[in-house]
Amino acid sequence: MAIEIGKMAPDFALEATNGETVRLSDFKGKNVVLYFYPKDMTPGCTTEACDFRDQHEQFGEMGAVILGISPDPIERHKKFMEKYGLPFLLLSDEDHKAAEEYDVWKLKNNFGKEYMGIERSTFVIDKEGKVAKEWRKVKVKGHVEEALNFIKENL
Repeated sequence: MAIEIGKMAPDFALEATNGETVRLSDFKGKNVVLYFYPKDMTPGCTTEACDFRDQHEQFGEMGAVILGISPDPIERHKKFMEKYGLPFLLLSDEDHKAAEEYDVWKLKNNFGKEYMGIERSTFVIDKEGKVAKEWRKVKVKGHVEEALNFIKENL
C-alpha cells in the first residue's frame, strides 16, 4: 500500500510501553507524529528520540501526540524509555506489519551486508486520520524542528 498525502493513514494495533494495545484510530481528533526508527539504544535513534523528548511539550501545546515505532520488543522499549526519560509511547512492531503498511520496511546495505530493516521515516497524521506530511530517509539533525514547524504552520 502506498502512503499518499491527503489519504487515510493505515490503522494498526501495536503493543505499547504503557502495557496497552494502541491503535492509530485511538487518536482521532489529535495530530499524530508517527516516527519509525531502526533500533533502540543506537546513536542516531537515541538522538532522534531525545530530540522528540526535548520538544514534547511544544508538540503537546499544538495538540500533537508523538508515537515512536520500531521492531524492538516491548521490554527493550521500556529500558530505552527509562534510560532517556522519554515522555511518549513507543510501540513494538516485531513482525514489521505496520512498517510494511507505511512502506518503511526496506532492503538495507551496511558495510556490504544486506538485510531488511526500518528506513527512518516520519509521518504527520491530521485530526481526521489523513496523512498530512511524510519524511523518508530522515537525517536526524534538525528533523524534529522541521516536524514541529510543519505542524505549527499547517495544522
